Amino acid sequence: MIEERDLDAAVAAGILDAATRERLVVFTRDLHRGMAGPDEEQFRLLTGFNDIFVSIAIGLVLFALGSLAGGLGAVAVAAASWGLAEYFTRKRRMALPSIVLLLAFVGAMFGFGLRLQIGLGGETGLNALTGFSVGNPNANITGFLLGGALAAIAAAAHWWRFAVPITIAVGAAAASLLIALLVGSEMASTLGSAAGFELVVALCGFTIFALAMWFDSRDLARVTRRTDVAFWLHLLAAPMIIHPVFAATGLSSGATGPGAALAAVMLYLVLTVLALAIDRRALLVSALGYVIYAINALIGRGDDVSAGFGATALVIGLFLVLLSAAWRPVRGAVLNLLPAGLRARLPVATA
Repeated sequence: MIEERDLDAAVAAGILDAATRERLVVFTRDLHRGMAGPDEEQFRLLTGFNDIFVSIAIGLVLFALGSLAGGLGAVAVAAASWGLAEYFTRKRRMALPSIVLLLAFVGAMFGFGLRLQIGLGGETGLNALTGFSVGNPNANITGFLLGGALAAIAAAAHWWRFAVPITIAVGAAAASLLIALLVGSEMASTLGSAAGFELVVALCGFTIFALAMWFDSRDLARVTRRTDVAFWLHLLAAPMIIHPVFAATGLSSGATGPGAALAAVMLYLVLTVLALAIDRRALLVSALGYVIYAINALIGRGDDVSAGFGATALVIGLFLVLLSAAWRPVRGAVLNLLPAGLRARLPVATA
């Protein structure tokens, strides 16, 4: 299938003019309108086994460079990742290697920020992370602030050059880290509890979800790169929304009371209805670990961990299997409950 980047290349080569390119995109979108059902929620991860082969080779090369370069390992990995992306992403357009190279580049820039903190006489990244607690005025988070800022800038530069769909989600994660550390920690210090920090994380999650919905609304037929961008943003938003509930109810600290677990399960059911409405399974997948933990707290059998987890896996597995099998009719029923104006902004339910 021809992608937008292929059309961009055709325009650059003089094969198409810009006006024809736009008309072709609109024609393709209209042609596929109404076909975006649950089986059409696709994202590009593999173009063939060669993607896996190349990704393994890239991983070995980057690991070797990081190990051999010593204190400049992060710089070496970042430079190599960008250089390799010029070929495997910009020219070969290989999906999985492009994702690996992006994560390596942004991760290396984040690591370089932590390394700068060491150079400034601060703690190592690991020690700073171990000593960090929300609302602790003595916590030294300079390295994480530097790393988060560099990671966000790196993601923006990478998107400008290569436009790998996952890039915006990675940049949003880096920006959320900065906001959570700066604003959330200050609110937690003011309130004297971690509630302010968790609130900021939740607000970041809702903001990322809104951004994902904006990308989705620009491509209801899901035939352009925007749908891939939205997929990764949804995958990031769900745990950021549900985690603060875990923290607020005490589940994240081991308080596994039935009321707290039930609240987490109810939130997952709300996410399920939302996922059906917008036709995005990514919301359910990324929050799956939380609901498994919550259900295990509800039906676990004392010290018999294996039996409790087995029952939990059976419950959630049956739920997801049945939901997958009946996704289309259930989604149609959910859409029928929504106002017509809102339904027009969502992918059409197929029979």
